Order: sequence, then C-alpha cells, then structure tokens
Amino acid sequence: MLKSFLYHNLIEAGCDEAGRGSLAGPVVAAAVILPKNYRHPVLNDSKQLSARQRTELREEIIKSAIAWSVAFIDNREIDEINILRASIKAMHVAISGLKKQPQFLLIDGNSFFPYKDISHSAIIKGDSLFYPIAAASVLAKTFRDEFMGKIHLEYPDYGWDKNKGYPTSYHRQALLKHGISPYHRKSFSLFNTQLMIAF
Repeated sequence: MLKSFLYHNLIEAGCDEAGRGSLAGPVVAAAVILPKNYRHPVLNDSKQLSARQRTELREEIIKSAIAWSVAFIDNREIDEINILRASIKAMHVAISGLKKQPQFLLIDGNSFFPYKDISHSAIIKGDSLFYPIAAASVLAKTFRDEFMGKIHLEYPDYGWDKNKGYPTSYHRQALLKHGISPYHRKSFSLFNTQLMIAF
C-alpha cells in the first residue's frame, strides 16, 4: 500500500517526469497535490500499469486532486541544457503551475534543484511509495504519450504511436533509413553503431 503523505501537517506536491530516456519528443513533468486521506487500489508507478489503467487513472486523478499541473520541455531545449536540467526544469514549471502553493515537495528519483524556498525530499522509486508521486507519474506519462501519438501523425516512419520515441530496434532502424526528424534530440546517441554495421 502506498503512503498518502510524508508530513501530515504540510501541503505536499508529488512530482515526476516521463520521457527522460526517449530519443525524440519532449520531457514531460507533472506536479500533483492530493487530499491527505486519498487512497486508490490501483494507483501505482505508471510503468507498472497498463495503458488502459493509466488513461482511467488520469481522469480520476484530475477529478480528485486539490491541484495538478503538467509541463513540457521540448527536444530543442533538451539539446541546449541537457536532459537532467530539462527534466528538473519541467518539474519546476509544473510546480509553478499549481493553483495551490505546496509547502513540501516529494520528488521521484535522486536529482533535484531546490525550487524557490520550498523544502523537498528526493525519493528513489518514489512513484511506487507515495500516492502523490504515483499520480504525477501517471499524468506525466499519459500527457506525453498523447503528444507522441499526435506527432506520430506528422512523422509516421518512426513508430512513435507504439515506442513513444524510446530507442527500440524499430526506431533505430527507422533513423538509419529516414534520418532524424525535427523532434529528435540531437544531443542523444541516435544511431546504434551495431545496427549501422549490420546495414
């Protein structure tokens, strides 16, 4: 069973991101403030859920949350400032978009730059430990997947409707065949040299 909060007496926002390891598209972060008594039998780390469960949970989270916000940092800015800084910037932008000011931040992972004067705790695998982080995980993942489905219609050769921009064999081979798109992250290792030798 996940925990609803770390500190009962503080307004806590859970934060997580999606798309950090992708070769294309944005990194997307979400921040969510849930009621202190929030419980859900299915909600967990988004990677442990089916696409259908995530879609259903997204609506449930949006309906139940005291406040929520999602932020996108595009591939061009990722190339400019690097993926770690872009991921943390996305979290900062998401936090700034909350309609209620949090007093404490629950961050998934082990890297974070302080946001204003709000204290935080970076928690490895936090999305499988705390409901607010799990909720942020679901929102970040579903909003990003939705975006990747839209840009797949622009550039269907890469299979983004299925791989969401991640480095699958199909995606790597499509890069070798078609080259890069305007949505690819040029600072990433886009071309697998083993595949290039095979071709």
